[in-house]
Amino acid sequence: MNQLISSITDRANVLLVSNSPNEVRELLYVLDRHNLGTGLAGDIDEGVELAAGGTDLILLDAALAGSNIGATCMRLRNAGGRHSVPLLLMSATPSAEEQGRSVGAGASDYIKMPFNARDVAEKILMELALHKAEASAPHAATPPRPVHPQTLEVNYHSILAGSPDAVLLFDIDNELLIDANHLAEELFGMALAELLQGGMEPLFPKHQSDGRASPQLLEEKIRDTLQGKIVVFRASCCHRDSHPIACEIRLMRLSVPGRQLVHARIIDLTERNLAEAMRSGQSALLEMVAKGAPLVPTLNQLLLLIEGQSRGVLCSIMLLDDDGTHMHSAAGPSLPTEYMALLEGVAIGPGVGSCGTAMFLREQVVVSDIMRDPLWAPYRELAAPFGLRACWSQPIFGQDGAVLGSFAMYYREVRQPDARDLELIDTATDLAGIAIGRMRHERELQRHRTHLEELVAERTAALTQAKEHSEQTNRELAAALENLSITQEELVRRDKLAALGALVAGIAHELNTPIGNGLVVATTMAERTREIQASFLDGLRRSELGAYLTQASEADAIMLRNLQRAADLVSSFKQIAVDRASSQRRHFLLRQFVAELMLPLCTQLKAAGLSLTQDVPEGLAMDSYPGPLGQVLSNLLENCLRHAFEGRSGGTINVRARGSDDGKTITMSIADTGVGIAADDLVHVYDPFFTTKLGSGGSGLGLHVAHNIVTGVLGGHIDATSSIGDASGTTFTLQLPAVAPQSPAP
Repeated sequence: MNQLISSITDRANVLLVSNSPNEVRELLYVLDRHNLGTGLAGDIDEGVELAAGGTDLILLDAALAGSNIGATCMRLRNAGGRHSVPLLLMSATPSAEEQGRSVGAGASDYIKMPFNARDVAEKILMELALHKAEASAPHAATPPRPVHPQTLEVNYHSILAGSPDAVLLFDIDNELLIDANHLAEELFGMALAELLQGGMEPLFPKHQSDGRASPQLLEEKIRDTLQGKIVVFRASCCHRDSHPIACEIRLMRLSVPGRQLVHARIIDLTERNLAEAMRSGQSALLEMVAKGAPLVPTLNQLLLLIEGQSRGVLCSIMLLDDDGTHMHSAAGPSLPTEYMALLEGVAIGPGVGSCGTAMFLREQVVVSDIMRDPLWAPYRELAAPFGLRACWSQPIFGQDGAVLGSFAMYYREVRQPDARDLELIDTATDLAGIAIGRMRHERELQRHRTHLEELVAERTAALTQAKEHSEQTNRELAAALENLSITQEELVRRDKLAALGALVAGIAHELNTPIGNGLVVATTMAERTREIQASFLDGLRRSELGAYLTQASEADAIMLRNLQRAADLVSSFKQIAVDRASSQRRHFLLRQFVAELMLPLCTQLKAAGLSLTQDVPEGLAMDSYPGPLGQVLSNLLENCLRHAFEGRSGGTINVRARGSDDGKTITMSIADTGVGIAADDLVHVYDPFFTTKLGSGGSGLGLHVAHNIVTGVLGGHIDATSSIGDASGTTFTLQLPAVAPQSPAP
């Protein structure tokens, strides 16, 4: 477009008056690329100052002019000393009223924001061209007259010569095309004189691809253009040979007094559309290959894609046999089926047309005239009835370099390939190679799959025989295992009965002692009561009554003591199941809690010659259940007193606690220096009713209850370690969370 500018002036200056630099930044860049000088003013005063330095066109933001558009436009024009400077008004809030005021103020055009920078730049170029045409027209001393048509058209034609697109100038009043550039001649395939004979409608087909009538479409678009809009739309134009041309058309009204002129810039979209079709078609083909679509439909789709890229082309693909000698017709959707059948099974060679020669020589073969080329001498009579005159063929290679077939492009005219044709041939052979290679790969896989199935069948037969043998062995083993299970269950049942008998015997003995003692005392007191009753009839002496009362008091104490012992035993049995819901939860300091718990035991420990040490840090706190925790510690200490120091005089019990680094876990240990626990007994210490002193006051439930409380209510873990024969004794270790788990909802 630089040639366009040089035809207007060496360097025209454009002044933009706007306080929205972001809205016009792209326009400034486009104008600079067109070699136009630009200035940007943020308000009217600054605009007047810049206009005074000289400007060829002013672009004013209506928001800065306010309601007094006429006075503002006059002030800006007069600042440069030239009242005729063209002025374009742009508005972010367009309205019919504002547009009317802008026309009344002498604005050349009214532009709605936001706008396309390229379109506005083109409008500015046209305004500058029109302004130059007006300046070069004959003038008298009288006020300026309308631009002379010949002057306008001569200057406009010189401008269009540098346009990168096809450009046309239409006279709407006379329905004539009055100017066009050389690119328009090339686009429509007509000389300028032929173009100027008609108007706009002859350049379009009768109907567009959507069925709409072209005259109706043009009438609508021109009406919008004459209202001051820059109209951009896509439509099909018509070449001289009647083939359609996909175009983008931009219409713009030229501000020429007394005339309705429309400037049309036409961009040929054919190449762009073909490129888009090629991209989408390639993607679809690759998707078909990836999904394992059949080869023939895939190749037909490929050939139709290539045929859509060039007018008049007919494509085919021939496949080469595995023997590398004979070719077969694979695809040719647009070629006559009779012709394709004539090529079936032909042997390749150095003079076998285009395809046979290309596969034989492993190189591209271009035959521009089938009727004259010696390669087609034996086959001219085959092609002649179908009107085929040119054939270009290229071999299709696999990944291993082997020839898979050939791709050919036929024409019904003598023709040589151009650069685009050669590019299409390369693309087609690449895609065909992928599809054919995939087919051959699948065929090879199927062959291996069939062989594998045979091997699998043989192996399956062998495995079936082995399976039958193993099943027989399994049946024999199952019978032996069943006998063993029956024997084992019988042994377990006997062991359980024996354990239950021992447990019942121990519990019976424990309960029998207090109950038996109470029964003896009750029997004795019943006999003594009968004696007192007999003596009472004969006269009871005071001494006898006193003796009876003394004996009754002693019997009462014995009865209460033995009944309490029985009740305690029953209570210990009930503690096997831990009830968390009845436990009270609270926050407490562990050191204080342990000290209070150990205090009542000090007398009992001193009587046994034992010492108790407590190592619990200050401030170590728990949010837990102190009642169950106290029961656990009491049971562990009671276990130490009862078992750890048997046969020994003196010893030590140590209670120790430590918190973890993160404060989430507390570790407590109760260690003694007693005799220890045998390894065989250590694995059973938490079993219910397990005790080494059954019948001597122990029920075997203390450690079982402690284990249930620790793992249940307190949410922790308990371990026991012990050794026999040294002073290490036994250590019970509790891993407890500082915050006990919540009780389940009732």
